[in-house]
Formats: sequence, structure tokens, C-alpha cells
Amino acid sequence: MIDHDVIVVGGGPTGFVTALGLAQAGVDVCLVEAAADIVESPRACVYHWSMLDGLERLGIREECEGVGYTKDDYRWLHKATGEAFEYDISVVGRVTPFNYNMNMGQDKLADIARRRLEALGNATIRWNTHFTGLVQDDDGVTVSLEGPEGREELRAKWVIGADGAGSEVRKALGLSFDGMTWPERFVATNIHHDFESGGYLQSNMVIDPQWGAVIVKITREGLWRCTYMEDANLPEESFAERIPAAFEHLLPGRGGYDVVMASPYKMHQRCASSFRRGRVVLAGDAAHVTNPTGGFGLTTGLFDAYALWPTLAAVVLEGADEALLDTWAEERRAVFLEKADPQARAYKDFVFHACGGPGPKLDAALQGMRDMVVDAEVRFKRLMFTKGLETTSPAER
Repeated sequence: MIDHDVIVVGGGPTGFVTALGLAQAGVDVCLVEAAADIVESPRACVYHWSMLDGLERLGIREECEGVGYTKDDYRWLHKATGEAFEYDISVVGRVTPFNYNMNMGQDKLADIARRRLEALGNATIRWNTHFTGLVQDDDGVTVSLEGPEGREELRAKWVIGADGAGSEVRKALGLSFDGMTWPERFVATNIHHDFESGGYLQSNMVIDPQWGAVIVKITREGLWRCTYMEDANLPEESFAERIPAAFEHLLPGRGGYDVVMASPYKMHQRCASSFRRGRVVLAGDAAHVTNPTGGFGLTTGLFDAYALWPTLAAVVLEGADEALLDTWAEERRAVFLEKADPQARAYKDFVFHACGGPGPKLDAALQGMRDMVVDAEVRFKRLMFTKGLETTSPAER
């Protein structure tokens, strides 16, 4: 007996957005999450303009923009020389009515999708429920779970693993997660501080081999995200004790600061050997992970979801060819390996390592920023990069 059309494992933004798309299309969906609620620790918070079309299709863009807020400015600061590169992204108005970015914690997106799902009769959310294994056959997947009521099994026609970099679904499939782990640790902090009095705009990239940082405003009320890097050999359990010393170098402007939340995390560049095995597919961080410089982790995860839910809905509801999921999987994997991964590496090298020091490589990167400021055509071309991380559903071509 089939309990659900689709079981989604993982309650992050990719899992919730995929589940919402499927449920709104008419698919019976069950989302299972090991935690008791949506995890609120600081993670991705910038939604590129190119991601807003997908939120609009789901009917949640306006609500997201009301919870977060929109902005279109950027400031890159070369700390060694004080040279600042400031521009806006309004030029993408040539190709979209949403010629701005949106800033909002990814937990807020998951919560918006959660509330929409709770209002649907064909969607179920299971909290405090751990995925422990699966067995596939020709007709479906038997998923083993352990929750508040103990151990149980559910049957689904399809399973989506969206359970993060340590994905138990991926491990159950026996898929490798090839790549590398960086020797540095990122520290993401949510703080109150008067960055604007130091000349900062709403999105800032501080270029420096020791004190590089990504600093963005994430709420209208003045909460900021400041993400910086430290040696991963330093003890992780005492990271918070080192925040005051780091902030002496990172915080411009007047006044003190108040740390609301902080979280350390490892950085990886990894990709699963396949995004599909039988009746199970992987999406988001379960399929690929990258360092967050440039925001390509959340971007590629949501683009996975935007292309996956219409494809799987067509298979479930219309009897579309299952091979469409292979096309989806191959295209999404290629996007990560050929575009997102190399660009995220390059951005990290520039912002946090200043391209290895003075020389032709750094000179070229800085000149590229100058060209972004003065030449609208250069700016448009570079801003279109994130649109290139999107693929359409193979079922809708």
C-alpha cells in the first residue's frame, strides 16, 4: 500500500519549497524532519533577483518580500587600499520585473512554505522524525523512520533527499560525495551595529586576505549578517570567545554591537556522484555543497527545487516518462560542477584570500570590479551569471 505519492526528507528551504510546489500541483506529499522545528541558526540570506520568478510561481514572493525586504545595491571594499566599488543591479530590469535582490534568513522562507503546506489537505509534516533507511522496488520506496511514536515504515512512490550535506538519504543510496573540505571555518553572526555610519550599503563584500567578510543587512529593523573566516584548527567550541577580537577588525562606524546569534560551520566543495538512483532523487545540499561566497548554495538549491517539482508532478500526476528525472538530475549536476562550484571558489579566493596577494590575478579581479561600476553592459553580463544557474523543468519544454 502506498501512503504518499512523495516523501521529502529534510525541512530546510529546498525541502520545503519542493514539497510546496508538489502539493500545490496536487501531489500527496509528506515532509519529514529530524528537528523539532525549523532550524534558525544563521545560514544563507541573500536571494538573487533571478530566484524571484520561482517564488512568484509558487505564490509566495510578495509574502517573502514582506517578511524580508528588497534591495539593489552592492559595495565591494578593498580593505588594503580603501578603494570601494559601488553599483546597483537595476540594469537587469531588461529581462525581469524583479530587478532587485531580496534579503531574508532561509529559515523564514522555510517557515512561509511550512504555513502554506499546513493549509493543504494533501500535505503532511512530521517533526522529530529521523530517516533511518529505505528499500526500493518496482512500485515504490519503503522508508524507515523513527519518531515520537517509535519506529515505523511508510511507502511512497518517490522520495526526495533534501536533508543537507550529511544526507542520510544519500548515504543509504551508496552515492559518493566527491570533492574537498576547506581548511578554514566560516563564522556567521547576526548582529546589531551601525554599519551605515561607516559608509556600508545593504550588501557588502570586504576584500582582504585576513579580514575578508560578507556583511549584509537582513531585516528592515537593522539586523545584519556578518560572516568571516577563521582557521579550522582553532577549537570550534570556543569560537564565540574569539568574536570580539574579530569584530575589532570587521566592524566600521560608530557605537558598539549586540550579537543576536552566531554559528560556526565547515565549508566544502562537494557533489554527489548522481542526483538520482531509482525512485529517489537528491536536491540542495544533499546533492551539492559549496562555500557560501556569492550565495550560490541557496541559489542552486532553490533552482533544483524549481525544476524538480514540476517534473516529478508530471511523472506522478500525468504519467510522464520517468526519464525526465534523469534529464533533470544530469542538468542540475552539470550546473553545479561547471558553473556554481568554480565561481564560488573564485569568489572565495578574491574576497577572503585577495587572490593570493598583489599581482596580475588580483589586479585583474579589481579591474573587473571597476568595469562593473562604470560599464552597464559589463554589469548586466556579470549579473546574468546567476540566471545561468537556472534550468527549466524537462516536463515543460
